[in-house]
This record gives sequence, C-alpha cells and structure tokens, in this order.
Amino acid sequence: MTEILFYHLQVQPLARALPRLLEMSLERDWHVCLQTRTEEKCAALNELLWNYSEDGFLPHGTAADGDAEFQAIYLTTGSENPNDAQIRFFVESAQIAPVLAATAQAYDRIVLMFDGNDENELNDARAQWKALKETGANLAYHQQTETGGWEKKV
Repeated sequence: MTEILFYHLQVQPLARALPRLLEMSLERDWHVCLQTRTEEKCAALNELLWNYSEDGFLPHGTAADGDAEFQAIYLTTGSENPNDAQIRFFVESAQIAPVLAATAQAYDRIVLMFDGNDENELNDARAQWKALKETGANLAYHQQTETGGWEKKV
C-alpha cells in the first residue's frame, strides 16, 4: 500500500525544504513527479530547481521540455506520471485523491507539503487527511522542527 506523508511546513518555506526532500529521493534512485495546482507555481518551481543552490541544480523538466519519460523530476499540474515516478510530491493544495483514482500504478510514497502559516493550505491539508483516512489509506504526519528537519507525529 502506498505510504502517504503529510509534511507540515512551519519554519522553512517550501523553497528551502522541498529541494532537500527531492535530493533525498534522487539519492534513493527514485524518479519524482512534482504536482502543483497552477501553471504559475509549476513555472516558479521549475526556476527554483535550476537555481536553488550555488553548488548545482536538480535535474528536472516539464511536458514542454519533451522526453518526459527521461526526467528525474517531472513537474506538472496534471495527474500523468510519464517518468514512472516512485514518489509523487503535491504542493500548493494539489489534490491527492484524483491522482490515486486516475492511475493503476501505485507509488512507493506520496508526499503532501503544506504551509502551516497559510490558513487555506492548512485547511485543505486537514480536509485531504480526513478524506484519505476514510478510505483506509496509510497516512503519516510529519511536522517541521525548529532546525528544518522533520518529526513524525502520527
């Protein structure tokens, strides 16, 4: 069963926390799919992943770049999984349930990252947790620590 993790951002913003989790995924030799709700956020993350570090970048692409099946990290607003990702990240209140319903392929892990300082994202995460819990999904909740790490709470 796919493990669904909720990552509650409290200290570091998404732009700081997400690249490290993506790096860890690539270190496991996983392909990643990163889903946003809007094209604007997708474009902003595309730019972030090229420039987040002075030491390098995270290899990634979108449908516009072509060769989606070869992208280590594929950014999208849709439910497709052209790079056969083992892990899928959801940000900006992107919805998990439609993706789970649309694909026969199970992910090893799904991660919803939400900003605890944004009331809309917080409420959306709570609603998604409740809906997924009712389906019997395998859920876990991680809260960001003061140092930017993660502590499993549930």
